[in-house]
Amino acid sequence: MNWIVAPLAALAALALLSTAGSHAAELVMFERAGCIWCARFDAEIAPIYDKTEEGRSTPLRRVNRDAPLPADLAGIDPGAFTPTFVVVQEGHEIGRIRGYPGNAFFFGLLEQILSNSESAPGGS
Repeated sequence: MNWIVAPLAALAALALLSTAGSHAAELVMFERAGCIWCARFDAEIAPIYDKTEEGRSTPLRRVNRDAPLPADLAGIDPGAFTPTFVVVQEGHEIGRIRGYPGNAFFFGLLEQILSNSESAPGGS
């Protein structure tokens, strides 16, 4: 039985090492209650976001602008307006979209941020 367990343990350790230090980017949406543009995003984009290529590579994370910031976002300025979308990777801001520009522009702006971060030195 050990001849099965040892290779499996080695594969698990290798998988863990290959993912350590390569944290995926996330799209942080700073929102607040009563924000009409947040509601519009919720109606137009939120239902399909996780089904898109951007949603799979950069999952959406919602943060209440009026609550204390989570510790891992302490270095990120949420901005004064909602919604503000910030692409964050390993605790660093990659780019942001201030406000909700409507469904015709949202994915184009997000794609521009993601493609710029991939082509930048040190980008993934």
